[in-house]
Amino acid sequence: MGPIKIMPCLDMKEGRVVKGVHFLDLKDAGDPVENAAFYQREGADELAMLDIAATVENRKTRLEWIKAVSAVINIPLTMGGGIATLEDIQLVLEAGADKISMNSAAVKDPSLVRAAAKAFGTKRITVAIDARRNAEMPSGFELVVSGGTKPVGKDAVVWAIECQELGAGVILPTSMDGDGTQAGYDLEFTKAISDAVEVPVVASGGAGMLEHFYEAVVKGGAQILLAASVFHYRLLSIRQVKEYLQSQGLQVRL
Repeated sequence: MGPIKIMPCLDMKEGRVVKGVHFLDLKDAGDPVENAAFYQREGADELAMLDIAATVENRKTRLEWIKAVSAVINIPLTMGGGIATLEDIQLVLEAGADKISMNSAAVKDPSLVRAAAKAFGTKRITVAIDARRNAEMPSGFELVVSGGTKPVGKDAVVWAIECQELGAGVILPTSMDGDGTQAGYDLEFTKAISDAVEVPVVASGGAGMLEHFYEAVVKGGAQILLAASVFHYRLLSIRQVKEYLQSQGLQVRL
């Protein structure tokens, strides 16, 4: 396992960065290009951009956001939201993204994951998995789609294993129960996924304190730590997080 990576996430709506709680009550968190440049200066290892309304509004990702952001950074950029076809992926990569993340589209058509991995390489394909607790599922977590609005009736951990087999190079699990709360990552869900797959797992949803980042690695098994609110509202800096992780004996790039 290499250094732990820190990945701020820009949740995008109408050209602005926004942040909510449990995917609701969105507040403005600034300009994407300014944020992206700032995070790179701060030492972010990667950057994620998520077009959060794309699937719900049934439209394509805004390619101009990608062009503008990729022009000011040289760290890897992962773009997600509204990606439903190989053509969408090609357009997003051509606009300057290094990787894509798909969620609802992969659930709807798992063969898209395989075709995308074959066409663009597994390292460029992230599958995001949103879930919520459901005791009727073997793992205790049920897959949800469409920005967390629709339960699928499928076990989220079983789906993660399928995604790896189809060629996903990264799995990004988010627990609906933790998103935006700053109460800590859902370690149980993160660990259930990281135990089940061999590809890198991104911890996502709920980071609020330095300890949360450390726990995501040692208790959750994550290799990439995604956060939004704590960075957007400048509650913590990326450097602070990295120095803390290093002080706890974890390897980071400073």
